[in-house]
Amino acid sequence: MAASMTTDFSISMSTQVASAALVQRTRRRHITPQAGHALEILGHAIEYLTDEMVHRHAEVFPGSSELEAVQMLMALNRQVYYECPQVPTVGERLRSMLRLRAA
Repeated sequence: MAASMTTDFSISMSTQVASAALVQRTRRRHITPQAGHALEILGHAIEYLTDEMVHRHAEVFPGSSELEAVQMLMALNRQVYYECPQVPTVGERLRSMLRLRAA
């Protein structure tokens, strides 16, 4: 139930991050063990807060402290994820190898 609850939140992201996320949606990222641990902890915290809100039948309205806390954790989660370097695509790796052989 918590998963459906988290998808209903409207999250205010900057347009730059939103457009970058849409353009590079399919790019994989190399997640370090430290970043993975941070993402795991943030995910658990988000799930815990949303579960608590569901159990208490709390009303979710813009400006509520609980909603702001969840949105803050979600923003931190995105920040940690987007700081991880992107994995080069197969095409990029091939072009790089061909340039090295040509030199």
